[in-house]
Amino acid sequence: MNFLAHIYLSGDNDLIKIGNFMADGIRGKHFESFPTDIQKGIVLHRAIDTFTDAHPIFRQSTKKLHARYHHYAGVIVDVFYDHYLAKNWSTYSSEDLGEYIERFYQSLHTHTALLTERTVGLMPYMIKQNWLLSYQRIEGIKQILTQMDSRTKNKSNMRFATEELEEFYIEFEKEFTLFFEELREHVQEKIQLITV
Repeated sequence: MNFLAHIYLSGDNDLIKIGNFMADGIRGKHFESFPTDIQKGIVLHRAIDTFTDAHPIFRQSTKKLHARYHHYAGVIVDVFYDHYLAKNWSTYSSEDLGEYIERFYQSLHTHTALLTERTVGLMPYMIKQNWLLSYQRIEGIKQILTQMDSRTKNKSNMRFATEELEEFYIEFEKEFTLFFEELREHVQEKIQLITV
């Protein structure tokens, strides 16, 4: 799952959201100096990634992309699934998506002292271009994938992946919907374990 899903799955605790959001840049046990709730967010992020990568529905989605994008297929599906979450947001939350995102951005500003350097460096671009809200539109997904592709010196070809998104749009959406229900249940169990 990508940024929006990780934040959403963290529940209402701002520090768990922040830990989950910035976990990708934190290796091994290098998180033990963070406040407890940020540590919980990092642990939760890793549990989400482990569940996702091994899940047969997620793998079914990635199979449509393997031939063209190889090991980047999972990264692309993560972004696609965030698109479907943003597009169908009212199914999963009673709060307006724009307001939800603004609250998250504000919490990043409030807790800047706790953020990793990588996250602090990312914030201005993310907020200015409003990445999380842009996930609602295919054009926004194309922009995100183009930026990601440029970080691979355009070797991944991710900038073209919205072609498959449009070709298999209904299939991807069905797969997301089924998968996300199972992931939400898994996360609820995990949160109960780590917040005891």
